[in-house]
Amino acid sequence: MSAMLPLMTVLEQGGKFIQCIKHGTTMAGVPTGPMRPPLKGLNKDEKRELEQVIAVLKTTIAAIKAGN
Repeated sequence: MSAMLPLMTVLEQGGKFIQCIKHGTTMAGVPTGPMRPPLKGLNKDEKRELEQVIAVLKTTIAAIKAGN
């Protein structure tokens, strides 16, 4: 659960839950299209933060699965 905490923080504290989910699904190869008004997509810094958190989470999960 502690591995998930940084992702939960990004999702819950930024006020852009839907935007994060849409960007995350696009990162996973499932395009979702643009946001519907009045919502706006994530800016480049927000995208980078989400991408970094997900990269660390994937690395942590892989280490847990490997028994490290």
